[in-house]
Formats: sequence, structure tokens, C-alpha cells
Amino acid sequence: MESDFHKFEPPRWYWVFGVWCGIGLFDATQTVFAMRAEGMHHYWGRLYFTQLISWLPYMLATPVVLWLGDRFAINHWKRASTWTVHVAASVVLGLSSAAWITTWEEWLNPYALTPGTNPFAQLALSKFYNGMLSTVILYGLVLLVGHILASQRRFAMQQAQTAQLNEQLTKAQLNALRRQIEPHFLFNTLNSIAGLVREQRNEAAVTMIARLSEFLRRVVNDSDRQQVALAEELDFTEKYLEIQKARFGDRLVFSLDVPEDLRLAQVPSLILQPMVENAIKHGIAKRVRGGAIHIAAARSNGTLRLCVYNEGPSLFPDWEQTTSGVGVQNVRTRLQNLYGDAYEFNLLNQPGGVEASLSVPYDVADAGSPRARIHSMV
Repeated sequence: MESDFHKFEPPRWYWVFGVWCGIGLFDATQTVFAMRAEGMHHYWGRLYFTQLISWLPYMLATPVVLWLGDRFAINHWKRASTWTVHVAASVVLGLSSAAWITTWEEWLNPYALTPGTNPFAQLALSKFYNGMLSTVILYGLVLLVGHILASQRRFAMQQAQTAQLNEQLTKAQLNALRRQIEPHFLFNTLNSIAGLVREQRNEAAVTMIARLSEFLRRVVNDSDRQQVALAEELDFTEKYLEIQKARFGDRLVFSLDVPEDLRLAQVPSLILQPMVENAIKHGIAKRVRGGAIHIAAARSNGTLRLCVYNEGPSLFPDWEQTTSGVGVQNVRTRLQNLYGDAYEFNLLNQPGGVEASLSVPYDVADAGSPRARIHSMV
């Protein structure tokens, strides 16, 4: 990508043509009307044409000047080679322009001179010396414009590269966080299976292993996606809850309250699982009689809100310093990487239990293409 920053890109011909034609038309019109207003007598049609066509050398030289400006950049003004090349090029441009104008004036005699114009060499040198300052200024302006355009192009390419690198970094971070959750979840589930075996609840252990196998197969198949439809995330979460229900039996009850029209909304994959796991670990598992977990979703003002409520002990005032584990930290980090500051995550005491809630921008998955995302018009 770095080599592309210094690759010369020729200007579009119609811009060059349009700019110099505009300058030529302005100069020819101003010259002819000013001279006529002063009562001069010339061949006005020939003079207008001569003034207009006199800018052709600058038009043809512009791509060359821009190329020289790229090869010998003006920000390297301390180099002798930069000065040598640009001074020589401006002299060549001035001589070429003077010779070009002299050729047409000798042929058309637009100023109606009698007996005619001066000898070619004398007239060409005169025009060169008289136009030297304007040639240097115009040459410098072309260089400056080329430098600005090249700088803008490099800046745009750098921004694109930075955005691409940031996207790759974010994806790598999110993948790392996913990989952190998966072994964490697997470790806890295997511990639960071991507990069932020790309790000689073999049928429950086998059921839990079968459901774990199905759950992990889904996780592996969708490991390349950072966001999924809410319907898929709920399906993942229900399978996880079924795995846990094999462990807790009637002590665990769960319910869903998700409107059908929200099921295509995009959410981070495996974002509910650590929230539910946290609810079971710090809520249901700590109660002898167990309790209920309730998952709800709602939309408001372009925001999707997901809530996981569990019947369990209330949070201590310093819970975040003493009991905040991998799950909560992972959820926050993933949301930060995906949405920047456009999210909220809270873990609060509620009547009879604790509620974990998150809010993210509402996006919708196209029903015809599960991987596509279109922004919802609110």
C-alpha cells in the first residue's frame, strides 16, 4: 500500500482542457473588449483567436509539469536537483509559449501592423522576456495545485489504509474475545457434567453432553461472523439454557419476551450467553430453590435494548471490584470495539433479582441475505 502513495496519477484531461480554455476565453475577451473600448483598430477576430490559442502550450505542458512536480516534489526545495529541473522546465515552457504566439502573430498579424511584425527571433525573445514573470507564476501555480491534489490523494489513501487496519484489528480483537468466552463456557459446562456424573445422574450428564456437542457445532460453524440476527442469538441462548437445565432441572425456569419484528435485528454473536451464564452462576445457582431467567428485547428511538433478568441475590455495592469476571468484562469490551461509545451496558439490582441490560444501535438483517446488513430507517 505504501508504494501506491507515491504512484503518479495523471490528471483527467477534461479538467486540464476546461481550466485552460476558461483562462483563454477570459483573457481573449478581456483583451479584445478593452482594446476596442480604447478605440484601437485591429483585426478583432484574428486577435481574439490568437489570444485564445496562445494558452495551448500551457494546456499541453500541464501534465508534464505535474509529473515533474511528483518526481521532484516542491517540499524537497533544499535539493539542487529540484531547483534545476523546475527552472529548466519553466524556461522551456516560456520559450515554447513565446515561439508559439510569435508564429501565429507573424502569420495572422492580428494587430494590423504596417509593414508587419518584427523578425521571428527578435519578436519571440521579446515575448519570452516580457512573459517570464507570468510564466514562472503560472508554472508555480500548476506545481502548487498538483502538490495539493497529490497530498489530498495520499491523505485519502492513508485514511483508507488506516480504516482497513483498524477494521482488521477490531476483527482480531473480537475473535480473540470470542475465543476467550468459548473455552470459559466449555470449562464451566464440563465442570457441570463432571458434577452430574459424581452425583450419578448419568442420564442428565449424557443429555448435557449431547446438547453441548450440538451447541459447539453451531458455534464453530458461525465463528467467522461477529454479528448475527437476534433470532440466531436467541437460538444459541436457548440451547445453552437447555444445557444448564439438564444440570439444574426444575430449579431453572426461563422465558423469552421478544417481538417477532425484532428478530432480524443485528446483535454481536454470543453476547447473550455470557450474560445468561452470569445470571445462572451468581443468581440461580446460589438459591436452593433456583429461580427464573427472563430475556426480553425492545426497540426505542433507533436503539435495540436486550435485558436478562434473574431471580437471585442482589449485587453488593462493590460487586464490580470483587465479583466481576470474564463474562461481564468480555461483553463490555466487545461492545466497545463494535460500537465505540454508541452502546450502554448496565448490571443493576431490580425487585426480586438482578437485571443485565445492553443497548446498541438498531440495525436490521436483510431477510433475503442473512449476512447482509441494512440500516433501519427510523
